[in-house]
Amino acid sequence: TQAIKAGADEALMLDDRGFVASCNATNFFIVRHGKVMTSTGASCFNGITRANVIELCDRLGIPCEERDFSLAQVYDADEVFVTGSFGGLTPVAMVDGRKIRQIMGPVSTRLREAYIDYAKTAE
Repeated sequence: TQAIKAGADEALMLDDRGFVASCNATNFFIVRHGKVMTSTGASCFNGITRANVIELCDRLGIPCEERDFSLAQVYDADEVFVTGSFGGLTPVAMVDGRKIRQIMGPVSTRLREAYIDYAKTAE
């Protein structure tokens, strides 16, 4: 309801402990200091695209952690993106009215290009 009232495209959902879990229709990732983070998966749907991006991080040598993180860490992120079947890897420009430092920064750009290549070969 908050997201709709704010005119947002997606709602960022928190788990029962207040940590970032997921969005309502996509999985949520942040990049801080070159490291990718996504929720533990305990309170989100474990999407196929999410799993593919985590695997691509491993293949490309990009550190990726499935862990708890807070909204404060999201607000301080260098890059933010979501994943889903229809959008692949999609950049996020703003969270709760706060601009993200880099839209499609170096890590998310590299992952998006790798995901596009992967999707072409998986067809």
